[in-house]
Order: sequence, then C-alpha cells, then structure tokens
Amino acid sequence: TIRIQYYRSFIAAPKTHKQIVKSVGLTKLNQVVERPDTAAMRGFVAKVPHLLRIVE
Repeated sequence: TIRIQYYRSFIAAPKTHKQIVKSVGLTKLNQVVERPDTAAMRGFVAKVPHLLRIVE
C-alpha cells in the first residue's frame, strides 16, 4: 500500500484536478489515506504532484 497526502488546496485548480483528488478519497487538507500500490494510484499522484504527494 501507499500513503497519499493532500497538502495543497485545489481551489484555483482545474476541474479535472479536483476530480482526481476526490477520486483518491481525499477531502481535507493534510489528510493522509492508504491506497493499494497500483499503477492507477501512482498515475493519479503523477497527474497532480502540486496537490498530492506520497508519504513514506
């Protein structure tokens, strides 16, 4: 599993970036969730590296 942190607000971000953050299951700033370590999850983080990061 990987831990994904939502660390910057998506207020001024495009709609698609907001959808990616919500699809990962993140709703609040500095929230951390555990998700399976799949190519899809890593792709979500790679699409919005300015909003999400992988926490070790």
